[in-house]
Amino acid sequence: MAEHAYPQPIDGLLRPAAYPHPVDRIHVIETHISWVVLTGEYAYKVKKPVDLGFVDFSTPARRRRACEDELRLNRRLAASIYLDVVPLCGSPARPRVGEPGEEGFEHAVRMRQFPEDARLDRELEEGRLSASDMDEIAAVLSAFHDSLPPAAPDSARGEPGAVYATMRDNFEAVDASVAGEREAGLLRQVEEWTASRYEAVRPRLAARRREGFIRECHGDLHLGNLARVDGRILPFDCIEFSESLRWIDVISEVAFLWMDLRARGRDDLASRFLNSYLAAGGDYEGLPLLRFYAVYRAMVRVKVAAIRLSQGATDDAGSEAARQDLRAHLALAGRLCAEGRGAILITTGLSGSGKSHLAGMLAMRLPAVRVRSDVERKRLYGLPPGARSGSGVATGIYTPEAGRRTYARLREIAGVVAGAGMIALVDAAFLERSQRAAMRTLADELDVPFLALECRARPAALRERVRRRARQGADPSEADIAVLERQLAGWRPLADSETSTTIRVDTEGDIDVDRVSDRVRRVIDGARAR
Repeated sequence: MAEHAYPQPIDGLLRPAAYPHPVDRIHVIETHISWVVLTGEYAYKVKKPVDLGFVDFSTPARRRRACEDELRLNRRLAASIYLDVVPLCGSPARPRVGEPGEEGFEHAVRMRQFPEDARLDRELEEGRLSASDMDEIAAVLSAFHDSLPPAAPDSARGEPGAVYATMRDNFEAVDASVAGEREAGLLRQVEEWTASRYEAVRPRLAARRREGFIRECHGDLHLGNLARVDGRILPFDCIEFSESLRWIDVISEVAFLWMDLRARGRDDLASRFLNSYLAAGGDYEGLPLLRFYAVYRAMVRVKVAAIRLSQGATDDAGSEAARQDLRAHLALAGRLCAEGRGAILITTGLSGSGKSHLAGMLAMRLPAVRVRSDVERKRLYGLPPGARSGSGVATGIYTPEAGRRTYARLREIAGVVAGAGMIALVDAAFLERSQRAAMRTLADELDVPFLALECRARPAALRERVRRRARQGADPSEADIAVLERQLAGWRPLADSETSTTIRVDTEGDIDVDRVSDRVRRVIDGARAR
């Protein structure tokens, strides 16, 4: 039994007799807007009778509607967990869980219970969350976003002023709850940055709305709302109580999980998730809004912690946890505000030289936004990354014109990424000097550092790698031996004028990626300081 004293009807739900099924052990999880009663096989979520402005559960009718909305919305992503809405019958003092269709004084969402350690925040704490898990989440989220219809053009959803008003509400909610002079000062700085940044990105917010990126999303996507159930990662507990918090830019949704991973000290996993999502859907144009939304999402966590403190946490440990949560997310918001100057980093080398292998590792360590030519070339021609185009040497999607289109798109994306204050890691061959020069010129135009990574290996090693990759058939690259032989015949070394902004990497042995990463950081940081 739970030791904490709960109000009716939660106190009455601590009785095994209140349920129409066997009960293993009853445990209650409390949030600022609900109670979740765990019984073993099933979990029952009951809304708190609160009105916090952004959520209004003040009447039984509102709470019932919220339960029905929660069921509908969460079944989009986690139908195996969300079962039905059930009434609480009897009396608040002695409630009984009824069946759908019965009259009740209260309602609850009935869910299939899963172990608490199946949540991804627990898995991260226990060291069980991997880079491949980030790929899975990104694939699920990208497919989900693609399936959603955009907000109607004549609706007010996603209107820039409304987006900013929601952000301002966060600061108003936490101002009196921040403990200490330093935190109060940081709060003001973050608020001022948000106001200034809003003015800068307001045209892009409006453009994103026109272009159809406002959709009915999950709305509350952080690690605590992701769980591994039956071997699959499922998002659950999406926002049901507010259309304005649910109808959002898809990049705001991405920003929440990206922020949450960073708040937990896992910039590497945050980068992997972001890169996998971008590779799947190609929404690089959302990146100029990523930090703007990430700061907002950090402030949402600050506000939630402030509400928990104002409501009175369950015990001293709970209060201290809420206070630490508030301070940690406020500090992250401050760090995000301070980030801002990007860089352009390109790879260069023949097929099989290890460019993509190196770029994949560096993207997580730097971190950087990786833009891969093999993926973007196929996207330009309407093909998924793993598709085989059937093109031969200099034919199909590999004609000279297709190459020009591809490198023009890579330059365009690199400009967006670096302009958003991030490192653009462009993973491509860049065998022609003009291609490399175009990227260097772009860096000069944006006033950001430029660096090239030249990947080298002996021809015999290149041939073996290309043959092995072709046999495996799992890589987006379609470069075969014929392509490699053509490259070898026409290859020219980098000009002397390029060597000062180039790091050469021998990829035949084991690559010391940490050493390469450190060298890249030193060069970029040094260039930024000048």
